[in-house]
Amino acid sequence: MPRLPDRPSLDHLKKQAKDLLALYRSGEPEALTRLRDNLPAARGKDDEAIAALGLRLHDAQSCIAREYGFKSWAELSGFVAARNAAAADPGKAIRNLVGLIYAGDIAGGGDNAKPRVAARFIEEWPELINGDPYLACAVGDTAALRRETERDPSWVNRPGGPLALPPLVAVAHSSLLKLPQYRDRLHDAARLLLDAGADPDQSTPSRWMSTLEKQDDEHPLSALYGAAGQNHDPELTQLLLSRGANPNDGESLYHSLDRPAVTRLLLEAGARIEGTIIYRALDLADPEPVHVLLEHGGDPNERAPGPPTSDWGSPLMWAIRRRRSPAHVEALLAAGADAEARTPEGRSAYETALQFGLPEIAALLATHGAGTCDLSIEDQFVAACARGDAETAGRIRERHPAMIQALSPAQLRMLPELAAQGAGDAVRLMVRLGWPIAVAGGDWKATALNHAVFRGDGALTRFLLAHGASWHEMHGFGDNVLGTLSWASRNGPTPGGDWVACAEALVAHGIPPRHPDPKGSNCVILGGACMPFSDDVTEVLLAAPAPVGT
Repeated sequence: MPRLPDRPSLDHLKKQAKDLLALYRSGEPEALTRLRDNLPAARGKDDEAIAALGLRLHDAQSCIAREYGFKSWAELSGFVAARNAAAADPGKAIRNLVGLIYAGDIAGGGDNAKPRVAARFIEEWPELINGDPYLACAVGDTAALRRETERDPSWVNRPGGPLALPPLVAVAHSSLLKLPQYRDRLHDAARLLLDAGADPDQSTPSRWMSTLEKQDDEHPLSALYGAAGQNHDPELTQLLLSRGANPNDGESLYHSLDRPAVTRLLLEAGARIEGTIIYRALDLADPEPVHVLLEHGGDPNERAPGPPTSDWGSPLMWAIRRRRSPAHVEALLAAGADAEARTPEGRSAYETALQFGLPEIAALLATHGAGTCDLSIEDQFVAACARGDAETAGRIRERHPAMIQALSPAQLRMLPELAAQGAGDAVRLMVRLGWPIAVAGGDWKATALNHAVFRGDGALTRFLLAHGASWHEMHGFGDNVLGTLSWASRNGPTPGGDWVACAEALVAHGIPPRHPDPKGSNCVILGGACMPFSDDVTEVLLAAPAPVGT
């Protein structure tokens, strides 16, 4: 594995990736071998198959990153930025490090933690940890914790260090728990602190989208939340619960659902299933979290306390709206969900299932006693579109040329609703049949284009732009499609999302002129605004000239 120089240049690494891509496109055998050895998409494929993949710049960047021992270009570029910043200003090195170890709700801002980058940073700068017991908490240095406890037993309950964290919070929220080489050390650190008298309910104010100086005192984040909700670590969760941590801290159960084994531990310790917990489980493609909650007394008819879930009336209606599987719906019905449930506007579960293109769910509801009904011609049209039945939808449209104009606002909002759920075929059919393309809907009142970009659906993004959608379209958070691309490309809300393809589509359809920030930040000056994007999206935005007239 090649070593990075002491002062690595991101520009030089980008050039390496561009050179690799050029060699790949020219069929250079060495480039094909490098890609085969390092890129998961090319592994095990022969030269012809790799050439047929049509790899792009972000693939070449991923290959370069893996050659240097990183799992992604984002990790490599994050490491380079942190390393160079530390070299330029050693006084900021520790602040850079904790910004890699902890997510934005602890470190301030809105970024995710980067544990592998942090680990590499620590390998390069081990002296940063020396002498600070709070940094020792972050890395699980039990020898340092033991020394500090012997010197001052009361410190185990006193906030401190660069982020003013209580020691147990510093351990439980450390993203290094996700790395095998740190996991046991951090478990031992937590055990040592608890044995020394650390309060298992230690907490710190949230700094999400804020700073250490402007933290949110009304929403404390517990050590248990770090273990169960952030790091999804069963062993540390069980340790904290066994020492008396309160499972009803307002965060842990909700955020544990991605790891049902952790959810079970919290429920067995007395966590209450209330508020939007069941609704949150129905946001997940895996039905197991729903099963776990229902097994432990979750109410399949629980009313949500507020929007957007309350807009749909019940967990069953929410499951339909989220286009969840028959297994999700069957679990709710078996636990006593009301098959005759209705939205606040009075639409039945059966009708709603059809409106969302889920005839199999409608049939399942009927077997559990839901009354069937004859749909209006408008509802029949929407249902045909939602299930991608172009023949039926087209026939209805032919017989009723004013069909689109006859649709209600709620029916028109099915376009962005289905875009938000990834139903691309239904969205394409609707647009071809004349649906207003800029109608807003979904949880954040966004257009279909905003939802497509948020999901990283490059093909749907291209289609919508080609059919009249515009980057100017706003969403409910007060920004346009470029803002959506900025956030989504940096945070990756959808596994496998292709934000590079979305950027390429937007560039091809007339986004404003753009250029690098003259102040040297990683932002792109675009339409007068300085906007951050992921590195590969930034590369696309700056590499292509703006169309004439924009």
